[in-house]
Amino acid sequence: MNGSVQIGRVVGVPLRMHWSVPLLVGLFAFGLGRQALPAWTPGRSDLVYAVGGVAGAALLTGSLLLHETAHAATALRKKISVEDVTLWALGGTTRMGRPQTAAAALAVALSGPLTSMLIGGVALGAGIGLRYLPGWAEIPAVILLWLGWANLFLAVFNLLPAVPLDGGRVVQAVLWWRTGDRERADLAASRGGQIMGLLMTAAGWISVLRGAPGGLWIIFVGLFIMIVAGAERRRATLTTSLRGARVADAMSSPADTGADWLTVQRFIDEIAATTRHSAIPLLDFEGRPSGLVQLGRLAAVPQAERETLRVREVATPLSQCAVAAPDEPLDEALNRLTLRTGPRILVVDGSRLVGIVTGRDVSRLMQRRSLGGAGGTGGGGATGADGGPIRDGPAGG
Repeated sequence: MNGSVQIGRVVGVPLRMHWSVPLLVGLFAFGLGRQALPAWTPGRSDLVYAVGGVAGAALLTGSLLLHETAHAATALRKKISVEDVTLWALGGTTRMGRPQTAAAALAVALSGPLTSMLIGGVALGAGIGLRYLPGWAEIPAVILLWLGWANLFLAVFNLLPAVPLDGGRVVQAVLWWRTGDRERADLAASRGGQIMGLLMTAAGWISVLRGAPGGLWIIFVGLFIMIVAGAERRRATLTTSLRGARVADAMSSPADTGADWLTVQRFIDEIAATTRHSAIPLLDFEGRPSGLVQLGRLAAVPQAERETLRVREVATPLSQCAVAAPDEPLDEALNRLTLRTGPRILVVDGSRLVGIVTGRDVSRLMQRRSLGGAGGTGGGGATGADGGPIRDGPAGG
């Protein structure tokens, strides 16, 4: 979702649009305006078909937004944090925290498909009603019928038992409720998603070989499901491996730090030039953590500005960093990592920075645990070691 921009807010959370959305709208408009409308209402002008196609595509995009809004609104009602809602080529995704109960997970998963079913039923009913009106109502009636069937298809497709589709989330919630073991449920559902994605990809290839170009879309969807399900399976495995671990068990301490009031040039000369790490936590005048600076951001500062610009002005502020307490469960802290926060957790005890956790620190802890070690406190090394981001996959469908 790196290619998305914020266009507003919905139910209080950022609404983002991916660059692929205009392509999606164009495909919808073409299919309706050049194929469905001429076949169902022949004899109209190309302009009427074009306007009808654009109107129908806009309504379907709005339906996708309502589907994701239902996920976000339900999550907020269940006290689950929601990062944003994003529209993209495959419909949409809602990024949120992990539900704390199986009932909450089930409610969030079902809210989207139920919304699509409701929209589909209302659109079909309105379209059937307009069909009995003469002349002008024929085009709107066909658009509503098309919209209704599209929403019903969307609901049924999303209920397929494959993570990250809503049906896969339903399977997760039911297994969690039946077994009482969240990680076991996550592993089973993600494995089912990988199998479903593989079957869809194979079906798509067979369609393409038989001369059906629509099989390419099935391949794309299948590959997407396989990739996300695989990522969720790795996350579930990670959570199982880290069960019972605290943030202090993985953190590297003490952390290399720098003063946030230094100029960029002085920071480079005195700290960045001697560090082995690509990101350094910052402290304010009173010694409290104030953010994290990437050395790449420092390198991008023009030479002419380095003597006057303060390093805190190019750093990520603490409010946008992942922060955890030393005695907090490690798996809960890892859930705060996003593309925005980066792959590091600042460990803060009260108002004092006591360490940092990176992907490499977590890998080191997992290796110690696999050898039968207790995984005691202390990371056993210098801070700021770089590792890959660990984050939840998109929730919702």
